[in-house]
Amino acid sequence: MTLLLLAISPVLIIIIYIYIKDKYEKEPPRLLVYNFILGAIVSIIITTMLYMIIDIPLKLENHTSVLEQFIKAFFVVGLTEEFSKYVIVRYYAQPHVEYNEPFDGIVYAVMVSMGFAATENVMYVLQGGMEVAIIRAFTAVPAHATFAILMGYFMGKAKFSKNKKLLNLTGLFLATLFHGAYDFFLFIDFIPGIWIGAFISLFIGIILAKKAIKNHQVNSHFNTQKER
Repeated sequence: MTLLLLAISPVLIIIIYIYIKDKYEKEPPRLLVYNFILGAIVSIIITTMLYMIIDIPLKLENHTSVLEQFIKAFFVVGLTEEFSKYVIVRYYAQPHVEYNEPFDGIVYAVMVSMGFAATENVMYVLQGGMEVAIIRAFTAVPAHATFAILMGYFMGKAKFSKNKKLLNLTGLFLATLFHGAYDFFLFIDFIPGIWIGAFISLFIGIILAKKAIKNHQVNSHFNTQKER
């Protein structure tokens, strides 16, 4: 039970944080839960299927090949995981009537991503124990949230723009780019000290994510004061 709570706690903290940041027009809790569940189940299923389709034929078995680890980080892991979240936001959340301001893109992307992260974290923590739980609480889970905010920022703009397809795909691309970079530097740990690159890329992502949140808050359809 302790390990389960440790696995879920960082996910809940991030959800509460984003819910608070949605300052002007809160989303229905029921819809938030639905997106979380879809992320926890459907995204995992889609990711697993894509892994099997992409990873098995590629046979990336050389763990000391920078090129193979690049392909694995950006395409096998980064693209498949972010695409599995993107599909739910794009085809379930975005068309919904409650998705009525750009900030909602961030909210729903984070909910789907935290559903995914919850399932993934529980599996890793139950296998690896308390040490894994603590490490992932400050690395993998915040990373998933950061990628989701970057994706959601553009997907939030997309619904209210004529360039809907371009903005949606820009969100997917940016999430994949930062996810891939984060994993890539961790995957090539056979190069001494290179893992620092993962945290540099995550740090940059967090800065951009904070700016994305602030920008959508300021420009909310429901922000009558237009704070600056």
